[in-house]
Parts: sequence; C-alpha cells; structure tokens
Amino acid sequence: MERKGNEVHLSDTEARSGSTPHIVRYVLGISLVLAIVALSTVWITGALTH
Repeated sequence: MERKGNEVHLSDTEARSGSTPHIVRYVLGISLVLAIVALSTVWITGALTH
C-alpha cells in the first residue's frame, strides 16, 4: 500500500484480497453452451412440429 496525499494506491493482489482461480471462465463457457443448446432445441422442435 502506498499513500500519495489523500490517495491510497493498492496493488492488484491487495485490492482483490484473495485468489482468482479462473473458474468464472468455465462457468460462463458452460452456461453459454447450455443456453445455445436449449434455445436451439426449442427452435428446432418448434420448426418440426409447425
């Protein structure tokens, strides 16, 4: 931590106060794939039964 007048400057690690295990990337990727599959299934079944 570094002070310059009234400002406090923190490094990335100090500001986060924890680790970043990159699991958010996997959750977002899996969610995107599941959303595409679900919407495609609805669209295809709707087109086939119409």
